[in-house]
Amino acid sequence: MNMIHRDLRASSRDATPLRVTMLGLRGFPDVQGGVERHVENLSRRLVELGCDVEAIVRRPYMPKDGPTHWHGVTLHSIWSPRVIGVEALVHSFFGVLRAARTRPDILHIHSIGPALFAPLARALGLRVVVTHHVLNYENEKWGRFARGLLKFAERVGMTCANGRIAVSRFLADRVKRDYGVAIAVIPNGIGEVLVPQSDATLRHFGLTPGRFLLTVARIDPQKCQLDLIAAFRRARPAGWKLALAGGTDYASDYARAVAEAAQDTPGVVMLGHQGAAALAELYVHAGAFVLPSSHEGQPIAVIEALSYGCPVILSNIPAHREMEIESARYFRAGDVEGLADRMRAVFQNPPDRALHTADRDRILRRHDWRSIARHTLDVYLAALPIRRAVRLRLGRYIRMSRPRPPAHGRRSLPGSRNRARSLQGPCTCRLPTRASERARVRRWQGRRRRSLQSLQFRWCGCRTAFVPAPRPSAGTRWKR
Repeated sequence: MNMIHRDLRASSRDATPLRVTMLGLRGFPDVQGGVERHVENLSRRLVELGCDVEAIVRRPYMPKDGPTHWHGVTLHSIWSPRVIGVEALVHSFFGVLRAARTRPDILHIHSIGPALFAPLARALGLRVVVTHHVLNYENEKWGRFARGLLKFAERVGMTCANGRIAVSRFLADRVKRDYGVAIAVIPNGIGEVLVPQSDATLRHFGLTPGRFLLTVARIDPQKCQLDLIAAFRRARPAGWKLALAGGTDYASDYARAVAEAAQDTPGVVMLGHQGAAALAELYVHAGAFVLPSSHEGQPIAVIEALSYGCPVILSNIPAHREMEIESARYFRAGDVEGLADRMRAVFQNPPDRALHTADRDRILRRHDWRSIARHTLDVYLAALPIRRAVRLRLGRYIRMSRPRPPAHGRRSLPGSRNRARSLQGPCTCRLPTRASERARVRRWQGRRRRSLQSLQFRWCGCRTAFVPAPRPSAGTRWKR
């Protein structure tokens, strides 16, 4: 038995990894955007699980001498025009053509705009997984034609994909209601919680710890920065400031209006795009975090603010409500006076960060990127055909983030539920090993052609291997 396990460990090093191509993002690292942060963290965790990940990024957002590999992820830049409404479509079309040439096992498309080319990818023989991040067609900046095109892209993306993911429950419910397809709910995650080493960012912008409101979002009508500035003006704070972190993708009328309103309102500071270290410093010292968005999928900025224990003021949209933040202060989306009232309450009685510990701990447990990557990997495996899954040797020890048990001795897993289950060597579960299963299949092939539909995959009890479990077809008996 020990020799079989040694052979399996040796063969797993030579096994072909699961090849995944990410499409639909601007780029990373240090590129603003929720999709970009999502793909950046997810790709790193998938690499830790043993996947070969490539991200197709847009050349205008990447430095000319930038890296082609980042934390094990291959970055391939493709030209795209810097034109609003055209950039994502052109880049996604070229990205699908590249994927058709490189032939990944999974083409993972992010957002419903790039999902317009999911039928093309399927026609080229690719296995497609689409993640639904936000209802882009509800954004006020799009005209009637653009909204209709985005709605059509959502339809073809959800109906033509081999696997579907939604970042929130309300998005999944809407997809099920509109298109009648199955979709997995896998939320956004939290990156590494950094400890600020200085207060250089605060001193540079003239911010006092605990005496400023913070919002982190790109300048966009969806994020409602104009409503935020108007509410701050009505609240008439004494000694407080409003810090707006985030840049703009394009020079637009809305971005110019936000800049003018910030300049005309005392106490409003435009910070521009900030990196992870500067954001950590802002989250730690902010009096409260504010996000008055009109619609969202699941905002990563809110999750990050909660991970630092920052009090939050949020609009009452479904994406915010379903996060179940007990300590949050909600107001009706678009209600400037209601937002001003919430601000006055914070100015008069600053919240105690110690009271937000329960929300912070729950958010850290629920939005762990390693768990998110494992659930995403399950969607990938379900999207693959059985024949391809067997050829990729998915049953041979896909690496998990939790440590492998020692090769000697016995130990019990913690918890009363698992206390009776013990581990000895790499795996002592009752499921058949890969070598024994292969031998049984060979014996069966001598009598009858193997039906690939008679094999299904499942995790073994110790969660360190992904092994095939036999399921004979009707009228066929396995030779014991």
